Amino acid sequence: MFFMMKKEDLPQVLSIFPLSNFIIFPKTTVPLNIFEPRYIDMINDSIGSNKLIGMIQPKNSKEHNIVPKLYDVGCMGKITSFKENENGQFLIELQGIIRFKIINEIKSVKKYRECKIEFKNFYEDLNVQNENVEFSDLKLIFKDLKTLFEKRGFIINWKGLEKQSLNEIINALAMASPFTLEEKQILLEAKNLELRKNKISQILTTYSFDNYNNTTVQ
Repeated sequence: MFFMMKKEDLPQVLSIFPLSNFIIFPKTTVPLNIFEPRYIDMINDSIGSNKLIGMIQPKNSKEHNIVPKLYDVGCMGKITSFKENENGQFLIELQGIIRFKIINEIKSVKKYRECKIEFKNFYEDLNVQNENVEFSDLKLIFKDLKTLFEKRGFIINWKGLEKQSLNEIINALAMASPFTLEEKQILLEAKNLELRKNKISQILTTYSFDNYNNTTVQ
């Protein structure tokens, strides 16, 4: 069951969690292990308020000790469960709610970053939509993606995906894929499901399967 929000309940300021080569989509859920002190502070503050945080990718930077610039678009998630260990670290479940665009970063005394954000281009993420593409079509569309995963040692329960909605399937595959930071950002910014599906297909045509390292997705 996915958490639903109304437009009028969306925040104007959001705590930001920059995580490279990682994306979360609306209506998907991911586990996160929080161990860095500043983000432990962020989770503590979030749990004590609206349980919302913003996941966003930092842009690659070769300069050390420089606060990385952020991409403009990320996804707001809600902490749906959390467990704190004896060291004060957290294991959380984060459910994607709606994408956002950063307006500007806010100066703060907090250890983590906060941004003023807007959602106007992504209100569609809040809707429950009918899905028009059948799973049989999906298997055909992602034939190359399935081959890529299997050839490079990724373990995906393809049969298990049939139990999920089309939105969940496409977003889960996009999140787990061995695409680059920039390519995952393209998928995140794709306005709707149909465009995201097409973008995945376009990205696959530019890749040789031998460009990937062996990895296992549990």
